[in-house]
Amino acid sequence: MRLLSTILILLLAGPAWSSECVVLLHGLLRSADSMKPMEDALREAGFETANVEYPSRDAPIEELAAPAVEEGILRCRAIDGVDTIHFVTHSLGGILVRYYLEYWDITGLGRVVMLGPPNQGSLAADRMGVLPGYDLVQGPVGRQLGKGENSVPLQLGPADFELGIIAGNETIDPITSAVLPNPDDGKVSVEDTKLEGMDDFVVVDHSHTFMMRLEEPIELTIRFLKTGRFSED
Repeated sequence: MRLLSTILILLLAGPAWSSECVVLLHGLLRSADSMKPMEDALREAGFETANVEYPSRDAPIEELAAPAVEEGILRCRAIDGVDTIHFVTHSLGGILVRYYLEYWDITGLGRVVMLGPPNQGSLAADRMGVLPGYDLVQGPVGRQLGKGENSVPLQLGPADFELGIIAGNETIDPITSAVLPNPDDGKVSVEDTKLEGMDDFVVVDHSHTFMMRLEEPIELTIRFLKTGRFSED
């Protein structure tokens, strides 16, 4: 009920134009289904959506980024009247957007919300990478999300687009959290989600695994897409 009430308030506060489309990009080892609650709420708030499925563990970031981002762009542009394209990402999805924007421009780019992004790399990727079977499970991307010489996030520049970041500070993965600086969300520390050039930043009491499905992060995402800020002030 609280989520529905918030969406209604936001709708009354300003129009949600169907000319705005949101591309959703899931994280590593996840699917478009993981972003479905977010997608449903965005559509209720008046946005068109393109929830993209991509093979997160089958190729390195350099090969994943363009096909995933461009599929979302094409799906949005295929909707009559769309002239603004936003992005909402979880974890790896945010790095794909950063990588894409490092090399290509997006006409009509709106706002970007990243949930739990390893923008400074995650120490967990380095520490857990020594375990047997790590590469088999994580794929090529696994070692690119750390802080070492192969780190892709650390090779990318600051944000030169309108960006809001949501970080989590609770975990359901005590083993991985044990190798991360506190506070963390079980996969990435709060500090390592930050990115130079971001416009707003907020911490929620949720874990990395489920934050994109939960009420508070969804409310915050919609608010940032509409206003450019997470706060109601």
